Amino acid sequence: MGGISILWVDDEIDLLKPHILFLEKKGYSVTKCNNGADAIDLCEENNYDIVFLDENMPGLSGLQTLTEIKSKKGNLPIVMITKSEEEYIMEDAIGNKIADYLIKPVNPNQILLSLKKNLDHSRLISEKTTSNYQQEFRKISMDLAMVNSFEEWVDVYKKLVYWELELEDISDSGMVEILESQKQEANSLFFKFIKKNYQDWIQNPENAPILSNSLFKKVILPEVKKSKGTLVVIIDNLRYDQFNIFEKSINKFYKKQEEISYFSILPTATQYARNSIFSGLMPLEMEQKHPKLWRNDPDEGGKNLFEEEFLQAQLSRLGENLKTEYIKITNLKAGKQLSDNFNSIKQNDLTVIVYNFVDMLSHAKTEMEVIKELASDDKAYRSLTNSWFINSPLFEMIQKAQSLGLKLILTTDHGTINSKVPTKVIGDKNISSNLRYKTGKSLTYEEKEVFAVKNPKDIMLPSLHMNSSFIFTKEDYFFAYPNNYNHFVKYYRNTYQHGGISLEEMIIPCAIFAPK
Repeated sequence: MGGISILWVDDEIDLLKPHILFLEKKGYSVTKCNNGADAIDLCEENNYDIVFLDENMPGLSGLQTLTEIKSKKGNLPIVMITKSEEEYIMEDAIGNKIADYLIKPVNPNQILLSLKKNLDHSRLISEKTTSNYQQEFRKISMDLAMVNSFEEWVDVYKKLVYWELELEDISDSGMVEILESQKQEANSLFFKFIKKNYQDWIQNPENAPILSNSLFKKVILPEVKKSKGTLVVIIDNLRYDQFNIFEKSINKFYKKQEEISYFSILPTATQYARNSIFSGLMPLEMEQKHPKLWRNDPDEGGKNLFEEEFLQAQLSRLGENLKTEYIKITNLKAGKQLSDNFNSIKQNDLTVIVYNFVDMLSHAKTEMEVIKELASDDKAYRSLTNSWFINSPLFEMIQKAQSLGLKLILTTDHGTINSKVPTKVIGDKNISSNLRYKTGKSLTYEEKEVFAVKNPKDIMLPSLHMNSSFIFTKEDYFFAYPNNYNHFVKYYRNTYQHGGISLEEMIIPCAIFAPK
C-alpha cells in the first residue's frame, strides 16, 4: 500500500492537515495542491493513483480542472469533493466520469472508504467472489449428488453459468479450474441422466420438460395471443452464458417478464432442433407428414430451407390465423436492410427472425486461425459474441422493436460445447458428418462414451436404412475416424461443436421481454 500516491487539490488545503496525516499514517503518500492550474501540471508530470478534487475553487473550478485532467489522463480516478448538493454539479461531474462524489465536511473514514472502493475494488471483489464461490462449491457438489429431475438440472446448470461469469474477471486461476472440473462432473452426471430419461420423455411427453417441438405451442403462441405485436428472435447456436451477457444490453430497452429454460431435442443440431421448433413436430413426424419439406442427413441441399412452411403448417394445425412474417438473416447486408426497413413489421401479429451469426462464428473457429485466436476459450468466445451483438443490426432491431412497442421473445435452437476429447467411430461411407452425433448403419464405437439408440423410432427420429442407428457423444467428446486420426483430432480439438449431450447444448433459454 505504501506505493499508492494521492494528489489532493483544495484551495483550503491547510485546513485538511488532520485528514492528510491520517492517510499518511495508513501508508498513503499525499501531494498537496491549492489550485486547478497547478493540479493539471502535477498530473502531467507525475503518475498519481487517484486525485481528490475540490469543486469550489477560485480560478479554475473543480469541474474545469476535472475536464482538463481527464483529457490528458482518461483513466486516472478522480473523486469530487464539494460543499454544494446542486444537481447540475453532480450531473456534470458524473458525466465527466468521476470515480466518486463526496460532500463536505468529509471525515477521514469517508476518504478511506473511497480509496478502498476505487483502488482496492478489483482485489476486494475478487476475494469476496472467491470466498462466496468456495461456499457455493460445496452446495453445488451436494446438489450434484442428489439431482434427479430436469428442473433440478436447470437450477444446477444456471448456478454453474452464474459462477462462471462471476469468476471471469478475478485473478485466482485456481478457482476457475475448480469451476471447470465441477462443470465436467456435472456434464458427466447429466449425460447419465439423459441416457436414462430421454426415451421416456419422447414416448410420454407428460413426463418431459418443454422440448423443441412443444416450445411454440406451450410458450410462444400464448404470448403472441396476449399482445398486439410480438417479435420472436431465434439466434442459432446460443448458449446460456452468451444469453446472460446479451441480456445486460437488452435490459436498457426491455424488461424481462419471464425466462423459461427448455431442452433441445436430440440431436442438438439445427436441422433437427430448429425445424422441430417451427413444425411443432419431432423429426420422424416431419418426415411422415411433410416428406417434401424434411431433409435427412445424406440428402442434398440445405436442411433448414422450409422453416416458414413448417411454421404455417403448425399455425394451421393449431387453428390460428395470425398475420405472420418469417425472416432469415445470414449476412450483414441482409441484417442492415431489415433494420433500415424495420417499421414495416409493425402490422404483423408475429414476426420471427432467425439470426445465424453465432453459428457461423462457431464454424469459423474450426476453419480460420484468426477466430481460433480470438475465441480460444469460453471466456473469449463469450466476449467475441457479445462484441458482435452490441454492434449488430440485430441489436438495432431490438431497439426499434422497443420503440414500436413490440413484445420480444428471444431464444435459440441449441447450444454448443468446446470439444476436447476424441472418441473413435467407424461406419460406412454414408455416415453423417456431424462430430457430436452420427447416424448410419454398421457403426462401431466406444460404448461408454456414447448414448446409442439402436432403433431411432424409439426417440422419434427417422431411420435412413433398416438397420440405421443414432449415437450421441457425451460431455466434451467428439467423434474421430481411425484413418488419419491424429491430423483429424488436431484439427477439430478445441472447436465449438453441437449435436451431442451436454448441459451447454441441451439446456437453453427462452426469455419474454416487455418494452420499457
